[in-house]
Amino acid sequence: MSKVGIIGYGITPFTKKDQKIESVLLDSARQLFRNNSQINREDVDAVLVSTNNNSKYLSPILSEMTGIQPKISHSVESLCNSGTNSIVSAYSYIASGLANMVLVTGAERYDSPGQILQWDNSRGEFKHPIFWASIFTKSYKREFSISDEQLAIVSVKNHKQAKENPNALSNKTYTVDDVMNSKKLTEDLRLLDCSRPCTGSASIIMASEEKAKQLTDEPIWITGIGQKTTSAGFTKNTSFSTMESTKLASQTALEMSKKNSKDIDVAEIHDAFSVCEPMALESMGFTAEGKGTDMVNELHSTNNFKINPRGGLIGTGHPLGATGIAQTIEIVQQLQSNAGKRQVDDPNVGLVHNMSAAATSSTVLVLEK
Repeated sequence: MSKVGIIGYGITPFTKKDQKIESVLLDSARQLFRNNSQINREDVDAVLVSTNNNSKYLSPILSEMTGIQPKISHSVESLCNSGTNSIVSAYSYIASGLANMVLVTGAERYDSPGQILQWDNSRGEFKHPIFWASIFTKSYKREFSISDEQLAIVSVKNHKQAKENPNALSNKTYTVDDVMNSKKLTEDLRLLDCSRPCTGSASIIMASEEKAKQLTDEPIWITGIGQKTTSAGFTKNTSFSTMESTKLASQTALEMSKKNSKDIDVAEIHDAFSVCEPMALESMGFTAEGKGTDMVNELHSTNNFKINPRGGLIGTGHPLGATGIAQTIEIVQQLQSNAGKRQVDDPNVGLVHNMSAAATSSTVLVLEK
């Protein structure tokens, strides 16, 4: 099978602006073509839009606004996991020969919480995802004797790293006390433990090996893909202190890329809430069970940006349809040594972890120079 590469990207600042979804989508796509003048729009075979705002004909609309007449055009909706799912769809089109070059654009408005499963509406005051995040947090703390202060370091680290990201929603740094004293949402969850919805957009162009080598000297190759859906409702999870779908998706992606977790130089982890980062790190084998907060603390205290260099979802913001694509752009920038003050030392292999609905569905990508 020929390789599939990422050859260009565009991303907007994440804000609380009240823009039409069509305009948000167009912003990052326009930036992509502005920054990559060697790409001929007539060569783009497919346009995929990643969004939870699926009430409109958005992929054909974006195609028309960008001057593209693609063979394939559709939207992908999978809650918070939409961005990487759209990347996997684009990869499949190219690998199968149905397309040579695909534009993938994700966007969301600040007021889009994503779709709500009907049975999540019956759970009283706290609806999805506050509901599952609280249960995950309580379970994880109890299982591994973890304190609120230990979990707070995830938010402290990621806000610190987001300060070096010009596109991040947050430009503030916080202490552990700040996190602990922020508004209490539930017994186990505080406001600064949470990622925030926002307005934002991210676009990438993917191409076949032959096309990629024609158009850029530094393509970034997708060498591993893993996806796993275990259920729709999070009550089917086998454990509330580990992420089964993340574990299985990462095993598949690493096996496909002939790598293991020790080979990963930089990673974007789906930290929708503070507890998600250590749980995901453990589930993917970066560290032993119950030791995720120790790893986070070590990274923070040594100013090591290896995990969530752009500030994670907590620091950067979480426009659902754009998140997985923005995570992927960060790894592309890192591997091309274009990440500015966030740059990790000489990375060769990067990983993206994106998930939905309490990790009942996960996607993991491995990227290489």
